[in-house]
Amino acid sequence: MGHSVVAFIIVIGVLVFIHELGHFLVARFFKVGVDVFSLGFGPKIFKKMKGRTQYCISAVPLGGYVKMVGEEPGKDLPLEDEAISFSHKPLYQKSLIVAAGPAFNFFLAIFIFYVLYQFSGIYLARPVIGEVMDNTPAQQAGLLPGDVITKVDGHDIRSFEDISRIVGESDGQVLDIGVDREGRTLRISLVPEKQETVNVFQEPVDRYVIGIRGTGDVFHQPLNPFQAMARSISDTYGLVKVTILSVGKMISGSLSADNLGGPIMIAQMAGEQAKAGVVNFVWFIALLSVNLGIINLFPIPVLDGGHLVFFGIEAVTGKQVSDKVKEKMIQFGAALLVALMVFVFYNDIIRIFNGG
Repeated sequence: MGHSVVAFIIVIGVLVFIHELGHFLVARFFKVGVDVFSLGFGPKIFKKMKGRTQYCISAVPLGGYVKMVGEEPGKDLPLEDEAISFSHKPLYQKSLIVAAGPAFNFFLAIFIFYVLYQFSGIYLARPVIGEVMDNTPAQQAGLLPGDVITKVDGHDIRSFEDISRIVGESDGQVLDIGVDREGRTLRISLVPEKQETVNVFQEPVDRYVIGIRGTGDVFHQPLNPFQAMARSISDTYGLVKVTILSVGKMISGSLSADNLGGPIMIAQMAGEQAKAGVVNFVWFIALLSVNLGIINLFPIPVLDGGHLVFFGIEAVTGKQVSDKVKEKMIQFGAALLVALMVFVFYNDIIRIFNGG
């Protein structure tokens, strides 16, 4: 239990620091004054003044905040502070400051993936057939275990993943396959067949297959800086896409909201990943960083996305949303978040009692 708590504090600390650092750096870039930079909420257990800003660590490690000059609606502002006031800055600057928090969470994920790929490379499955299924296009075309697939429709094949991708995108068209069989080069034509399977959400989907499995042998491929960056961006985009689809399916009811987890589940998973090794642990941080970035972009008034909605309304109407309306909407958003927190805590507790 102890290592889970420590791992949880490290994970949340990193994610919150990066998120708030985004707000802070962009605010300072646009010369907005910052009164407080806090990791955590509640009573301050450590604080230090540097210039105008108080940097502090607070007792409840479930978030953080950057308090900017002129950010609080309806509060009187000294005349000399107007030049560094958030609310007195142009609309595009305020929008960039607010969007910087989630953006930095996405940048963190890209950075983590980049470092992992740059130093560790990737492991891919060799394009060697380990098994040919009965009554499949591969068997009918004469493919055999031990065959090395070198080309598919003119595309050079380097890994089994390449085969799966090209076959999956074939739309059932005839494929010309190049094979190395014990030093002999063969060309085989076959037509992939449609097969019903399930996706990551356990929903039935159709995909094209030829009826082979690999041997399971893998090889290491180092990546140069450009390849590592391209793959890091691609993987982060993939996580964003899957997360947004998951949220959409929960809202529509096609995916159970019981899958949502809160701090207890995060702590358990953080502890498990920490025990599995540094690579697993930092990958887990990247995954949560993407999730945090997306959650903060939800159009809920108390979150960054809610503030961006206010700025969008201001851009369209030419008028700021009134302080009274903002206050009511923020209260509603806060109540919604509290209800969500209660729900995910409930899910966590149910999992504990069910041994999950």
